[in-house]
Amino acid sequence: MEAVGWLRRETVSMRRSLRRTAAFTALAAAATVAQAWFLAGLLAAWVAPGNGPKEPGLQGAAFLGAAAVRAWAAACGRRTAATASLGVVSAVRARLLRHIQARDPVTLRNETSGDVMARLVDGVDALGPYFARYVPQMSAAVIIPVIIAVGIFRADWVSGLVVGLSAPLIPLFMILVGQGAERAAHARFAQLRRLGTSFIEALAHLTVLRELGAAERVADWLDAEGEDYRQLTLQVLRVAFLSSLVLEFFGTVSIALIAVLIGFRLLEQALPFREGLFVLLLAPELYSPLRALGGLRHARLEAVAAAQSLLALDEVVAPPPTGLAAPPAAPPHLVLEAVTFAYGGQPILRGCSCTIGRGQITALVGPSGSGKSTLLQLLLGFVQPQSGQIKVDGADLAGIDRAQWRARISWVPQTPYVFAGSLRHNLLLAEPDADAQTLEDALARSGLDGVAAQLAGGLDTPLGEHGAGLSGGELQRLGLARAWLRAGTTLWLFDEATAHLDAQSARRVEEIIRKAARTHTVLLVAHRMCVAEMADWVIVVEEGRVTEEGPPAHLRRRAGAYGALLAADGP
Repeated sequence: MEAVGWLRRETVSMRRSLRRTAAFTALAAAATVAQAWFLAGLLAAWVAPGNGPKEPGLQGAAFLGAAAVRAWAAACGRRTAATASLGVVSAVRARLLRHIQARDPVTLRNETSGDVMARLVDGVDALGPYFARYVPQMSAAVIIPVIIAVGIFRADWVSGLVVGLSAPLIPLFMILVGQGAERAAHARFAQLRRLGTSFIEALAHLTVLRELGAAERVADWLDAEGEDYRQLTLQVLRVAFLSSLVLEFFGTVSIALIAVLIGFRLLEQALPFREGLFVLLLAPELYSPLRALGGLRHARLEAVAAAQSLLALDEVVAPPPTGLAAPPAAPPHLVLEAVTFAYGGQPILRGCSCTIGRGQITALVGPSGSGKSTLLQLLLGFVQPQSGQIKVDGADLAGIDRAQWRARISWVPQTPYVFAGSLRHNLLLAEPDADAQTLEDALARSGLDGVAAQLAGGLDTPLGEHGAGLSGGELQRLGLARAWLRAGTTLWLFDEATAHLDAQSARRVEEIIRKAARTHTVLLVAHRMCVAEMADWVIVVEEGRVTEEGPPAHLRRRAGAYGALLAADGP
């Protein structure tokens, strides 16, 4: 099973700690044997003074010493395993987070934030008991019975034979009983993911649910989902308890059989009292780690179910290619040559060829789903063409260092994301080292200076998550201010920058774009055809293909695809 193999690979990183834990376990097992031997001697001296040891005080001191060593070794083993588990879980979570951050936006768009969060939090947390308790208990279930069995064999070979025949049956029945629990554990974790995703999504969009009057219905639905999760959890626990019951039964029967055999042999005086008592004291200790392993089987099942969901997040994303330095700080000239891109077997761009001229405004227009946003992702370098080339001043973009290339780009999405924090904090995300003068220039160029002046705290005014406190037009100017703050950028990419703005706000944004075109190459995805009309060059994309390109006036006269879009947009 792939998930089991993944868990084993993660266990390799704690190999040294597991060896130390095994050493502590062996020491504790040896101390247990010594403790049972000395205790048997003390009891033999009390029950049958003539047959017991001659120095009970020394036996008692040895017993206490063995008990102390056992307790110390067991505590050290648990602490070592817990520390190693914490390190593995932290490393797994950090690695998965890096892999998610390295993914391209096209891939991330198909992942819900709630589901990813549920896997990163609940899924990774489910690994903790597996590494901290189950994995060390697996070695303990081998080491402790072997050491104790050796002690039993030395004292009484008949009891040793019973132990040798009965002990292997416990893991066998544990596997048989636990087969159904694996399916239940997978179903339980899948339900946990659904519940976590739904709760996070509902919480994030609580305002929308209130506006629609659907909050109570969603709450009832979450209650039903929670009840399903409870039932699945109880199902897993029932199987776990059944497994423990079976293990307890076989362990108890085996101990009882050893006790009966020892009793008859003591009556027949075929076995010394101290040796018989020693075996009776050790027998429960031999089966104890096996029963404990069965009791922890649910930790393994939950870890396997969680690992199955984490495998998709643990795919290594190839680092962005490094190569030639990015073009010099001048507006670039971009040429797309027969660019093809598909995602999940679905073609998005089909042999796109077009030109984005240096130092001019180029508008990208076309119906929804025609591939405009994907083309922006290609230019940003987040995804790579499956065929064709994107040339920057004659050089293939695939051979240009991605970090240097992105340092030349300012990207303004439809709705710039605002984090909970001050307006200043959200602006400086674009350029943390910007000085006060640069910040003022960006505010003035984007028209955000007037907005900041009206806020009670100015730039230090706290903003809510998703930009609560700013209107749509003000959010768009915040995105423009971020673009101006990025020093040295020469290519501006706009993804429908005026799609959700009123006419007055849209005109202000258009003026800012015109000013930017004096020193930048500007490519904007235009939803409103009036924005395309102000461009120097228009590229029309339909069903993943470029059907027309040229100056807007020229395309208007041709009455082709561009003319049809103009007519559909209305006067």
